[in-house]
Amino acid sequence: MACTSTTTLRANRLAKQLAGLLAKLLPRQLACLSAILLLTASSFAASVGTAGVGTASSPQPACKGRLFLTFDTGNMSQAQFIADTLRQHHIKASFFLANEKTTQNNYALDPAWGNFWRKLAQDGHAFGSHTFQHTRMLADLPNGLLQVTPQFGAQAGRKLQWGKQQMCAELDAVEQAFYSMTGQHLDPIWRAPAGKNTTNSLAFAQQCGYHHFGWAQAGFSGDELSSERFPSSQLLAKLLAGLKDGDIIMAHLGIWSRKDAWAPAVLPSLLRGLQAKGFCFATLREHPAYPQLPHSTNSPTNTPK
Repeated sequence: MACTSTTTLRANRLAKQLAGLLAKLLPRQLACLSAILLLTASSFAASVGTAGVGTASSPQPACKGRLFLTFDTGNMSQAQFIADTLRQHHIKASFFLANEKTTQNNYALDPAWGNFWRKLAQDGHAFGSHTFQHTRMLADLPNGLLQVTPQFGAQAGRKLQWGKQQMCAELDAVEQAFYSMTGQHLDPIWRAPAGKNTTNSLAFAQQCGYHHFGWAQAGFSGDELSSERFPSSQLLAKLLAGLKDGDIIMAHLGIWSRKDAWAPAVLPSLLRGLQAKGFCFATLREHPAYPQLPHSTNSPTNTPK
């Protein structure tokens, strides 16, 4: 140990002597070398800080605006693609569910779709009722009732007269199906098919514990329009140009009326384009109009959330 310590001391003294000699002989060269070393060290520290390795991460730029991406069930032909795309972009959306017929020759709220809805619920999205039978709200009647037409189910295509009880049952049927598949309740929100409402339909739904959400004019995706008249590139450009802070966007998980599927052609580019413009995304739970109320006490599956 003593021999080692002596050798080390001698080496240190020799190094200091050499350093002093070089400092006298090569002052300019050493100054340049010091500057190079200082610049290299600064660049390395900056790169480490940017990568977040061992340092506090640099602050993320603030959102220039917030958008609310929503999907109605439709025929579910693009459902998995949309779910995967949202996961890839780490975006949360809101889904409005109806028991619509799908391209798999079943219905969107059949148990066969349980795994799909369960995974979406685990991802942290929001969910609302789109009416179980995709029921159109037609008109308020003089007797105080509401005239409706279900699109699916045993009474599909018939004009019916509903009061609050029938309206609650229609909205809550989605809640029951969703809860049975996911163990999670719907959010207290709903969307009327085609976004069309009457005074009574809104009032009845509100009494059932559901608040209605439509969409912004600029947020209409156009995914149900003719592919020939409204090509995907045109729909994408319209959305990118027109959307503004606070807008709700509406699309479907698949639609019968459009030949060229909207989601693969538009959705990834739309999300990248909007994020590049500084927009962030949120579920309707963060919308200013989201009801700060418990779910309807009329729900057959009413349990603490």
